[in-house]
Amino acid sequence: MIKLDILALGAHPDDVEMSCAGTLLAARAAGKTVGVVDFTRGELGTRGSVKIRTAEAAASSQILGLLVRENLGLPDGFFRNDREHQLPLIAALRRYRPDVVLANAVADRHPDHGKGAQLAIDACFLSGLRMVETLDEHGQPQAPWRPRKVYHYIQDQQLVPAFVVDITPHWQGKWDAIHAFGSQFFNPNADPGAPATYLSGQQFERFMEARAREFGHIIGVEFGEGFTAARPVGVREVTELL
Repeated sequence: MIKLDILALGAHPDDVEMSCAGTLLAARAAGKTVGVVDFTRGELGTRGSVKIRTAEAAASSQILGLLVRENLGLPDGFFRNDREHQLPLIAALRRYRPDVVLANAVADRHPDHGKGAQLAIDACFLSGLRMVETLDEHGQPQAPWRPRKVYHYIQDQQLVPAFVVDITPHWQGKWDAIHAFGSQFFNPNADPGAPATYLSGQQFERFMEARAREFGHIIGVEFGEGFTAARPVGVREVTELL
């Protein structure tokens, strides 16, 4: 049985890499167990294919040192926050029993991101209800489990973070994890005939670096990743703050 400290959720197979890979690497360096559950296979993406993106996710998982990575196979672009799509996620939450969940941005350019955030919020709550029944891979009833905290990483749209994680020591690892998805982001070796997308040019690559530098700047470090929270974030001792 696998028990995770942190489980990152993403509507698409590269959401986590872009938005909280540095945080996962920092957690790994601190001895925490981390994993990822992707909701869809990104089958509506303009570039690449399901097969290619699956291989890219596996390569990124090695870079991030994930204990587990699972894809729920929900329909890209068309999953909903309803019982049909909540139950597979509830089963995953009960399978991995994370203390902390990192989920999609609460509002963003891509509609799947906001939907993914609300799906995560509701599934995390429902996962703690004994009367919501799910089965494990052996067909046995799963025990209820509710994560202690649910935070949301910030994606394309600028949001005010509730807290920022210093990822400066792990910037190169994050960058490597992002570039494991060579079909999606700027890649000088990509097929020159492939259609250009919002993500595939150098301008978006510069934006990702600028965003990380901006978040780092506001806490006095070089690189950071920002998160929002539904309620204030508590600290045990004020002198431990950056």
